Amino acid sequence: MKVTVPATSANLGPGFDALGLALGIKNQVVIKPSKFHSVSLRGEGANNPILKDNNMFIAIFNDFYNNLSTKKRFFRFEFVNEIPLSRGLGSSSAVIVSAIASAYAIEGIQLSKEKLLNLALAYESHPDNITPAVMGGFTVATVQDNEVQFIRKDITKSLSPVVVIPNRPISTQLSRKTLPYKYSKEDAIFNLSHASLLTAAFMSENWDMLRIASQDRFHQYYRMKQMPELFEVQKISLGNGALMSTLSGSGSTLFSIAHKQDAKKLETKLREKFPHFKVFTTTFDNTGVKIEY
Repeated sequence: MKVTVPATSANLGPGFDALGLALGIKNQVVIKPSKFHSVSLRGEGANNPILKDNNMFIAIFNDFYNNLSTKKRFFRFEFVNEIPLSRGLGSSSAVIVSAIASAYAIEGIQLSKEKLLNLALAYESHPDNITPAVMGGFTVATVQDNEVQFIRKDITKSLSPVVVIPNRPISTQLSRKTLPYKYSKEDAIFNLSHASLLTAAFMSENWDMLRIASQDRFHQYYRMKQMPELFEVQKISLGNGALMSTLSGSGSTLFSIAHKQDAKKLETKLREKFPHFKVFTTTFDNTGVKIEY
């Protein structure tokens, strides 16, 4: 059995803890029957022995599998990770979603994506990453009475994401501590209006509106101050064809969207300016979590 979950970019500027979308970078786990428990790991994190020994996937998988099954079985878990760790691309959400989906699938129990999303909420309290990881596409989500309420939309293939991944992380927990304790009414209205406009732009496919709509006063400036080069990455992106350019999640990745014909030129410019960062063009994912037998 193979379970695949896409990377995600959350917040998208002003949509703090609410907006997100799924990318064509994916984590994959293949699960096979085995005589004993074993784990193999390739790709991102493969050189980190702690990940293999203290695997969050295994812990969450066992939580569910032990509740769902009366059988004592062993499995071999083969992980192939494309999503970088601690770079604001939803690596934790991908692990949570794939672990829960795997436990149900192994037992042959039908699990709707809506139920999967709400089970994942117990491990990830904000819905901005887990929703696109499960559903794919562009998503707007909130939590009401301990359930995720969301609306999603496919993203057109005429757009391409361009991703700049710095050579060091920004801690989500630490970056949240840098945020103001209070915001002014003006800043709250600014973000509310821009998040609303950004949502409307995605839903109506008014791509010319993305540049204005993606402006933020809640979190980006405070987080990007921890890695000042990101301001220059953003400036160069917006000056070379990016329709929008925002911090991905809490960083350190900077995420841009360009028309497909402009994406490679933007990627080349960013590679020239930031040779010590990882820069590439990818795709959007409109599928979300995928299970194959």
